[in-house]
Amino acid sequence: MSAILDDPLLARPATRRKPPRVGFLGLGWIGLHRMKALVAGQACEVVAVADPSPDAIRQALQLAPQAASLHSLDELLALDLDGAVIATPSAMHAGQALALLQRGVSVFCQKPLARTAAETAAIIQAARKADRLLACDFSYRFTEGMRRIRETIAGGELGTIHAADLVFHNAYGPDKPWFRDAALSGGGCVIDLGTHLVDLALWTLGFPKVQEVSSRLYAQGRRLSLPSPEVEDYAIAQLDLDGGAVVRLACSWNLAAGQDAVIEARFHGSRGGAALRNRDGSFYDFVAERYEGTRRIGLAEPPDDWGGRAIVAWSRQLARDGSYDPDIESAAGVAAAVDAIYGR
Repeated sequence: MSAILDDPLLARPATRRKPPRVGFLGLGWIGLHRMKALVAGQACEVVAVADPSPDAIRQALQLAPQAASLHSLDELLALDLDGAVIATPSAMHAGQALALLQRGVSVFCQKPLARTAAETAAIIQAARKADRLLACDFSYRFTEGMRRIRETIAGGELGTIHAADLVFHNAYGPDKPWFRDAALSGGGCVIDLGTHLVDLALWTLGFPKVQEVSSRLYAQGRRLSLPSPEVEDYAIAQLDLDGGAVVRLACSWNLAAGQDAVIEARFHGSRGGAALRNRDGSFYDFVAERYEGTRRIGLAEPPDDWGGRAIVAWSRQLARDGSYDPDIESAAGVAAAVDAIYGR
């Protein structure tokens, strides 16, 4: 059976007499996509949607016709909610998550959980204090390919992992101005794309301690002095891990890549290697393989409808319990590594 189907959070439906009441805060493309997945998962009921855009509200109500149409966090907080999904600009994540958790509402938040390690730690502390479920949408963990690679490494089939190379080059750039305002976004392509790479590397390897971080960040070909008030559009970084392994990362916006995107995660071990790579420049289709010398062994291929699995897992966990899950504490290590890449 596949790794995805073996996941206890995804393999069986939630069993609870009354489905948890969930609200959505932010209804851009990602918010609507995650709402569609949550509605299809049937573990929770979407009872409220909030966004300043009337068009976004209309699209959301097509997915959840029974939901109340709201415009603000305060209106959402006035409802008797069990959980809330945050899909707003990054600058809002910390304040909104803290307000919801302090009201006793469980939270599923888009990445990055916050702009800095300090904000991330505060959100996690609030979830722990409130004993409420908190999750971040580290969606690439839920690809079948990465699940299979992680299992392969954990099972010792690749021997000792000594290096990993991960890249995320996007031929396009973000279409919202706040992405390029460091005060609002927390940074450029590193916090947008590199966050996924840092999380994937550490999650796959069992979250070893990061001993040292070095990086170079660029804006339109100019190397930035760190920390920089200007956001980067190209970055390379190296993470030296406890035990001697090294992780090399590269990410970018608006790169002339010859295709829409280049997304890869390669792991090199003493007895073999494994890699996830996107197919034909796709943002969604991934191939995973194991390597023995020049031999390739397939681990996973498209199609794989992975984008909504993280929120479905959260919704089913919320339906079963909804109490604090210490797994979210790994997000603090990811945020600390991202801070170090930015030199802060």
